[in-house]
Amino acid sequence: MSGARLSRVGLRAVAIAVLAVMLFPQPAWAHLVTTGLGPVFDGIGHLFLTVEDLLPVLAITLFAGLRGRDAGRGVLFALPAAWLAAGVVGLWVGVSPPAVMSILSLLVCGGVLAANAPLPTRWVIGLAVLLGIVHGTTNGAAMAAARLGVLGLLGVTVSLFVVAALMSALVVSLSRSWMRIAVRVAGSWVVATGLLLLGWSVRMRG
Repeated sequence: MSGARLSRVGLRAVAIAVLAVMLFPQPAWAHLVTTGLGPVFDGIGHLFLTVEDLLPVLAITLFAGLRGRDAGRGVLFALPAAWLAAGVVGLWVGVSPPAVMSILSLLVCGGVLAANAPLPTRWVIGLAVLLGIVHGTTNGAAMAAARLGVLGLLGVTVSLFVVAALMSALVVSLSRSWMRIAVRVAGSWVVATGLLLLGWSVRMRG
């Protein structure tokens, strides 16, 4: 079986796992920091102060940059759009996927970045959409609990667009191999963070 086929099979398995786990939603617990500047700025602050949201976003946008300009452009628009759409759903229903989904996104996004997985552009964009669906739903439910509404989601979406534009463009511009390797090392750190959070979650449940 070729590497490209293995990548497709693996990504399909991840997609199936994501959909299966999302069938068992949990109540959302707001963990937003109030800036005092209104719901838009609260949404902006939320992204940058929430590790389980920010790190997979950095990982997928850096990975998109490694895969080239087309992947970078696709993720630039697909990730915020999926996040916003799923956020509206989360805002409406008031429940979010299990917390393990956020940890899974750290492991998957960090893993593909560390390995520089040879995924075609459409699969990179698809992975970004899955990330947006999982975290967008969680964010929307949190915004509902904190009564920030759509404006809070817009703040997150604007932040996502800026982060995606800067990170993917930065990596695309890198020409030296050691710089690109350093980007991949960042992916291993994201995976390590995911493993630490997973261990902490298991310990708390125990």
